[in-house]
Amino acid sequence: MLAIVIPYYKIKFFEATLQSLSIQTDKRFNVYIGDDSSPDNPINVLKKWNKEIDFKYHRFDDNLGKISLSKHWDRCISLTNDENWLMVLGDDDFLSNNAVESFYEVLSEFNEKANVVRFASKMVNEKLGTVSKSFEHPKWEKSTDSYFRKINNLTRSSLSEHIFSKEIYLKYKFRNYALAWHSDDMAWIDFCNEKPIYTINKSKVFVRFSDVSISGKEDNESLKSEASLQFMKDLILENFFMFDKNQRLNLLMRYEVELKKNRKISLKEYSFLTKLYLNSFNLLHFFKFIRRTFIYILK
Repeated sequence: MLAIVIPYYKIKFFEATLQSLSIQTDKRFNVYIGDDSSPDNPINVLKKWNKEIDFKYHRFDDNLGKISLSKHWDRCISLTNDENWLMVLGDDDFLSNNAVESFYEVLSEFNEKANVVRFASKMVNEKLGTVSKSFEHPKWEKSTDSYFRKINNLTRSSLSEHIFSKEIYLKYKFRNYALAWHSDDMAWIDFCNEKPIYTINKSKVFVRFSDVSISGKEDNESLKSEASLQFMKDLILENFFMFDKNQRLNLLMRYEVELKKNRKISLKEYSFLTKLYLNSFNLLHFFKFIRRTFIYILK
């Protein structure tokens, strides 16, 4: 069984999210809504849809999301029962009407072969009033390759379009990064547990980009940068050798850039980077790193 978990806080587009669940062609799912002590009580909206959707609603007393959004996701997931598969759907995102149906159509194909499943997606840009092209993916793909396609702007990825095994989630949980920025990226590396991601391109999740979404806001850049730095450090420390040689060199360069963007790099950090560049030795990359280091130190 599938559990669709909605960490609720913003009411602006919430009804569209519920409407997309009400028109699913396959009703084999349960909905769990965790209200993060929102100032916008959703009760009237929920009453409108309570005959169309089988949901459980719980309002938490404290606004945990402002301290740790990933921990709020965790407590929303704790509302679920014995479902084997989980989707954490944003309160402003929505599904094509065949999403659940297409999940069950191919369940036997990926069951026990994949811990993470994703749909194709489209970006709904409320600021520009546009809907993006469909972002589709290989049917089977390593999580490391998927991440590199994303950071090289060849695709997009977020939390809402993924479904994942509850068993593997309980083993790893979500990483606690500021604003939960990159918590989903690390989750797919962790949750895959060296199994590939399985893609359902037949159905889509529509992910909304607006002035009320974390990705769309412009007053949180320092927190995003802090989260990016911690994420990249964890990725390199824990998963460096999951990537191929070219990807490792790319990761090191990006981590170096992120460090310089945030603060002065320490001698210990330079020593750490040097060791990893040597472990993935490429003469040209190593020479450029040494050159950048001397220029940086002499500034």
